[in-house]
Amino acid sequence: MSHTEPTGEQPRRRRRDPEGHRAAIIEAARHAFAERGYACTTLREIARRAGVTHGLITRHFSSKERLFLAAVPGNRDLERVAAGDPETLPDRIAHAFVRRLETDAGSDPLITLLRSAASDDCAAAHLLVAMQEHSSAVYRSVLSPGASAAPDGDLDTRVALVGAQMIGVAFSRYIARTEPLASMTPDQLTEHLTRTLRHILLG
Repeated sequence: MSHTEPTGEQPRRRRRDPEGHRAAIIEAARHAFAERGYACTTLREIARRAGVTHGLITRHFSSKERLFLAAVPGNRDLERVAAGDPETLPDRIAHAFVRRLETDAGSDPLITLLRSAASDDCAAAHLLVAMQEHSSAVYRSVLSPGASAAPDGDLDTRVALVGAQMIGVAFSRYIARTEPLASMTPDQLTEHLTRTLRHILLG
């Protein structure tokens, strides 16, 4: 009896836990993309790692591109990080960005994407554009016309410059390891990045 009960309950537990499946898929995708790159990672490989079916992944995310965007921590958590006072938005962005990459840059999908884009991967370049479009929508919701920032009509330009700054820092410190960024402490990097983002976003 004790042997048959778990086997009967397991499928029901899986069916009733869509959020658990989603989390498992995202975690498996994050590691697979980091290890194999975007182009070489397949949904079937992610499904195997997550212990789910290929069809379940497509039901949750519809495509590899959407799954990748969901798996990038900065992209996934941007709404939470950005929410709050527009005046301190640069501080929140810089702190979250540096903390995330200092914790595990080696398996961060953004670093994987930058490596792929550098090798002329058109899909990677397309994903970077999609991430920037997502960031633009989030920043626009926070930087209301009443905030002490540059005119709203130039928000797209400012967001593009923020994206370029973050990509440049990620590449220089965590991939190319160029000085002086490579030798800065996380606190020093956060301070410099906050100052730069403040100038870009708030003028």
